[in-house]
Parts: sequence; C-alpha cells; structure tokens
Amino acid sequence: MSQRRRRKRKELEIADEDRLQIVNIERIISGGYGLAKTKIGKRLLVAGAATGEKCVVEIEHDYKDYATGTVAEVLEFSQDRIDPKCNIFGECGGCQFQHLEYSSQIEAKEEIVRDALLRIGEFGSFKINPMIPAENPWAYRNHVRFSTGRLFGDVGFIPRSHRGLVKVTNCAVAVPWINEQIPKIQGHVGGLHQVQLRKSEGTNEALISPQINEIPDISGQSCYHEELAGFRFRISQSSFFQVNSAQAENLVKLVRKALPTSGDLLVDAYAGVGTFSVIFSSRFRLVMAIEESVGATKDAEFNTQDFANIAIRVGKVEDVLPDLGESVDAVILDPPRVGCHPAVLDSIIVSAPRCLVYVSCDPATLSRDLKKLVEHGYELEYVTPIDMFPQTAHIECVAKLSFKGVEPLDSLEDITRFTSRIE
Repeated sequence: MSQRRRRKRKELEIADEDRLQIVNIERIISGGYGLAKTKIGKRLLVAGAATGEKCVVEIEHDYKDYATGTVAEVLEFSQDRIDPKCNIFGECGGCQFQHLEYSSQIEAKEEIVRDALLRIGEFGSFKINPMIPAENPWAYRNHVRFSTGRLFGDVGFIPRSHRGLVKVTNCAVAVPWINEQIPKIQGHVGGLHQVQLRKSEGTNEALISPQINEIPDISGQSCYHEELAGFRFRISQSSFFQVNSAQAENLVKLVRKALPTSGDLLVDAYAGVGTFSVIFSSRFRLVMAIEESVGATKDAEFNTQDFANIAIRVGKVEDVLPDLGESVDAVILDPPRVGCHPAVLDSIIVSAPRCLVYVSCDPATLSRDLKKLVEHGYELEYVTPIDMFPQTAHIECVAKLSFKGVEPLDSLEDITRFTSRIE
C-alpha cells in the first residue's frame, strides 16, 4: 500500500472515531434524550437511549457546548428497553419513548420535572405528587396534523432530521378513526402544506381540514364539537383542544381540586375556547376569560353564551390582566410552552389573588415562573405531573400556589422596587 493510501485510510479511521463513540447513558433528560459525555467530556444528548445503557452513538451535530447523536448500536441493554410498535420510530420526529416500557417513561418524566424544579426553580424543598399515568398509552391522540408531500400528495410526518417527509400508513398513538382515514387521503393532498384530522370520542364528530377535492364528503368541516367534564364545546379548525380525551378528564379533576370551592372572581388566563371558564363557572360569581386568538374567542363566545357570569376579554394576557381593575380570588394560568409573559407575573404579584392554578406543558418554563412567584409571596403547595402524551417527551403539570406573603402591592412601581430589594 502506498504512503498516500495509508495516510488517507488513517484520516478516515480518525474521522469515524470522532463520529462513532462508545458512551454510557447516565439518565433521561428534557426532550427525551439520554445524557452522556463525549470522549472529551462534552455533554452528549442521545436520541433513542435508555438509562444505564452502554451504546455506540453516532454524533449528528457538534455544537460549542454540547453535541447530539443517536444510538447506532446497544452494547449493554437496559431492562426497560422494548421493541417499538411503530416501524418509523426513530426516523419520525413525533415520538421519543416508544423504546421504553411505559413505567420507565413515567419514572423518567417525573425525574425531569424534579430536576427542573431543583435546577431552574432553585427550590430547596417542594412536593411533587406521583405522575398520573394514562390508562391506555397507545391510540389516544384525537388530533393529528400531517405534513404533506406537495408533489405526489402524500401525507406523513417531519423526520428528526427536519428534511423531507416520512410517509405514514399508521400512527400508533392516533385514535383508530384517524388511521382509518389515512388510506383515503394518502396521495390526494398535492399542493397542500398540512392536513389536520380531529375526532371526538364523546360526540363522534370529526373534522378534516382543509377540504380535499377528491374526498369532499369527509373533509372541509369548519368546526366540530367536543365533550369534556359533561360540557359540550365547539372547536374550530384553528382552535386548540386537548388531544388526549381520557387524560383531559383527569386534568380537569386536578384543576377542580386545586381551585377554591367558591369565590367572587376567577380569571381564566389563556382561556382558549373557554373550557375552564365553562367548567368552573358555577363556583364563582364572575369568570373573566382572557384570550388573544380571534378564532378561539369566537368559539369561546359560542361556548359561553348560556353562562351569564362569564365575560370574555380579547387580547394578550399581559395587556388585559394589569388593567382588570377588580379584586381577583383565583387565577388559572394555562400558557403556551414559552410560559407566562413577565408582565403577567408582575400583575399577579401586584393583585395577589389568594389562589393560583398553573397548568403547564413545559417543566422548564413552569419552574422559571414558579420561582418568581414564590420569591414574591406565594407558596408552592404542590406540583402534579400528568402524562397527556405517552410515547413522547412532552410533560404536562398542574401546580397549585397560595398567597402567603406580603400585603398586596399597589402598583407596578411598587413591584419594581420590591423586586430590586429582593434581588
């Protein structure tokens, strides 16, 4: 072999050694990744791993402070590892945990919540109730949004690589009705960007949006109706509603337990289609629902038309809440994944409602917001995780806080001074 060829082979061996590394998985962290370290000690986030495993990992991206990769081969298996149900698991970006026993998924998610409260919230002590598992961790999702192949009209999911489309014939976490529709729409959505399918188990109504010309008889609905906690809700194409019907009922039970049994004013912040406002309206003299989405507020107006004590304010919570001008007994916070705007938290600290119920879909932003509230007079009574999204890394939590601290502050100027004094 010539010297040039030997040098080229050595270069390839070095490159492969950098790309494939043998690591030990320490634990599962936020995002569903296994945490490991590269050979130079950099944090490595590994997709498809399980705690305690020894794996050959293929490095996908090497950033300044961390690297990401995926399991290429398992050398020492975890007893919690199982065979995924879905043949596109690992390629599709929708699920992160199909390779883990369900009990192991629950343990990992509880630990992620605990870590966020310790590391981000900086809580020395706190109460986390056991996570409420799903009775059925498969075939639960009543709303699926498919991406499309515009040229051939295929439907599928965005892959982990975020390039191209993973064509789908069956989704293991979707309700049966959605899987029954896939063959009917597959190949008929050319030119569309996305197609959403929604089905209510309570009302048996469905929605496929937008209308597909080849199958107009089953597509093109402007809205459908859902049932939750004994109430009926109109849901338009663009409006949010919980995708796991059974766990949504358990979520309502958690919020019901955390709220006071009676009061003058409940603020339902980030109210959506008015779900919590309707369900808990009988406990309060007045319910103020705040929502910025025009489409969702139209649904909320329809859903609350028979409830004289529910008022709807259209706008961002950070704009409406500071100008409410009334004494508030309780607030339900159900923000998007980014958490609450700082002005929302400032307004709550000023008005000091005695009860806060925070519904969160991200333990990190929840912990950040809880930290600020506790620094300004609130006591965190407990956090209860609930598994709304089995097989995925998404985590829902309900936190209850009670005002225990200083007297209510009179203005945002006071809160600014108070914040600077504490800091």
